[in-house]
Amino acid sequence: MTVLKVITRINAPRQSVFDLSRNIDVHQQSASPTHETAIDGIMSGLINFNETVTWRGKHFGVYLKHKSRITAMNLYDYFVDEMEEGHFKSFRHEHFFTEKNGLTVMKDKLYYEVPFGVFGKVFDYLFLKNHMLNFLIERNKTLRILSEKQ
Repeated sequence: MTVLKVITRINAPRQSVFDLSRNIDVHQQSASPTHETAIDGIMSGLINFNETVTWRGKHFGVYLKHKSRITAMNLYDYFVDEMEEGHFKSFRHEHFFTEKNGLTVMKDKLYYEVPFGVFGKVFDYLFLKNHMLNFLIERNKTLRILSEKQ
């Protein structure tokens, strides 16, 4: 299992950052390089506990689908999305939010397993891990910019 951790500091209230983090439209904006769009489930606005969204995006030159469900949520503190259908063996993304003096610290923990045994592990090591890390970093840059504008 691969585990990625990203910490992002944002000069904005926790509630704003939390809501932008679960906003489907904002995700589509931050994932525009991969042409990621919501095609089923919650397709716009805020996603909530036990709701699903299916994404379609282009990764490594191929269009892929990924269906996630929000499996845990404590408003403004954390939420978790987990893959229900997709190309990973397993996929869990935990989002944590804390605030002190108007500065929000957002922590992402992404856990995933790749299929295809040793070939999948080599692909993960050579390509996928960096792709996923950069995807998170770019997403969080967009969140920071939008949060700090409000």
